[in-house]
Amino acid sequence: MPSDTLMPARTRRGAAHMGIAGAGLLGRLLAWTLSRQGHAVSVFDPAPGPAPRFDGLGAAGFTAAGMLSPLAELETADPELAARGWDSLRHWEALCAAWARRRSPAPHFARQGSLMVTHRSDLGAAHRVLNRLCALARAQDWPQQPHPLDAPALRALEPDLHSSTGPMHAWMLPGEGQIDTVQALQTLQTDAEGVQWHWRANVETVRPGTLGLAGEATLRGFDQVFDVRGVGARPECAVRGVRGELVWLHAPGVDLRRPVRLLHPRHRVYIVPRPGDLVLVGASELESEDRSAMSLRSAVELMAAAHSVLPGLAEARIVRMDTNLRPALPDNRPEIHTETGLTRINGLYRHGWLLAPSLVHEALTHLQLIPETSTLLLPHHG
Repeated sequence: MPSDTLMPARTRRGAAHMGIAGAGLLGRLLAWTLSRQGHAVSVFDPAPGPAPRFDGLGAAGFTAAGMLSPLAELETADPELAARGWDSLRHWEALCAAWARRRSPAPHFARQGSLMVTHRSDLGAAHRVLNRLCALARAQDWPQQPHPLDAPALRALEPDLHSSTGPMHAWMLPGEGQIDTVQALQTLQTDAEGVQWHWRANVETVRPGTLGLAGEATLRGFDQVFDVRGVGARPECAVRGVRGELVWLHAPGVDLRRPVRLLHPRHRVYIVPRPGDLVLVGASELESEDRSAMSLRSAVELMAAAHSVLPGLAEARIVRMDTNLRPALPDNRPEIHTETGLTRINGLYRHGWLLAPSLVHEALTHLQLIPETSTLLLPHHG
């Protein structure tokens, strides 16, 4: 157990030394933003390095399709969470536009809306979902509200999207978007100038102003500590793991431009296009902490559901089947806990990419590290 504490050292006038436990999506967003403000930032993570991992043991952010869908999430979430989603879209749009101006390639980002579709046999269940979405969107007076698409309109938007078993019903969810999660995580890490990344560094204890690493007798001291370890924050945080599954397909010739959710009484399957002729197919969540490989049943159900509305996937090749655990608190809502010298952010559940920028922005404005009216896109000081 660590016994001694090093006092934090100021780096220069107006700057502080920030310690971050966890190099997933939240950790990289925090590191990128704080480094741009001129702070010294040290990040600690047990992973062997920053590269993507698809073995179920790396950052949960890599096992994500990157759907930015505030309207669609109203099916199971509340308007406050959706409002955070709209806020995060603003941040992602600004960040990706800036990266696109400065470097090539930038993370793929698109905001052309998303689609909800259903087979005729499941129309009743779909209407119940859409009625809830529309009622909540109207109650919040949002300009973005789901609207139905007839067959010609759907063909104009997504010519390859159709059912081979009969009529298919579709709705447009305007304003929603998508981001390439792997590219974005890599860019956040490589573009965070001056950040000290400590890999193979397992944080065992987090206290105000200090981090305790496995194998070290002395605590490391900082001006401010951020605990964003997700499931790794146990037992200090009452977080559980929720299994996510994702099938990566290489599908040359399949033309899909927008994320698609298939409404089904038993499944909520999403289909998301990625650059390079990739199509990602996944399910919302499974209440399990199993990190093992995907089962045959899950793989068959996911791919059969996707093929039922995108027949061109018949000749797609399976690139990988990815699984991981997403961090969830007992009420499935995110939480920011702040005390002097310590901020914890956890419980992003299945909404990591939808919520992370909004949560980081709130945490940093509360600490008066960035202006409340800003985006996360801020220039260096000095």
